[in-house]
Amino acid sequence: QVRVADSGGGSVQLGESLRLSCTVSGVTFDRPDMAWHRQAPGKGCELVASITNDGRTYVRDSVKGRFTISQDNSGNTVYLQMNSLKFEDTAVYYCAPDSRPVDLCGLWTQGTRVTVSS
Repeated sequence: QVRVADSGGGSVQLGESLRLSCTVSGVTFDRPDMAWHRQAPGKGCELVASITNDGRTYVRDSVKGRFTISQDNSGNTVYLQMNSLKFEDTAVYYCAPDSRPVDLCGLWTQGTRVTVSS
């Protein structure tokens, strides 16, 4: 059974950077596509970025050019590098072994909170 654990959130100021990490375990065959989802206060869950086993990536338009998803050589750790953070990036971020743009927030992990302030 695939298990994931996310970390790396925190409180930062406008324009700063953070890197989130997601460790994957329990993969017995091909690792599934991995994704970061987020849920901002009072808003729904949204897919932020995803990466396939062979490294193909997707990043939503609102963070394109600022966020980068990547993985280590083993594929067991997936990162979300977030640069030039904006107020609207404030959210709880969730790692999931599922890149579908559906409400997966909280399904696999408790998430890691990112707060951007002035």
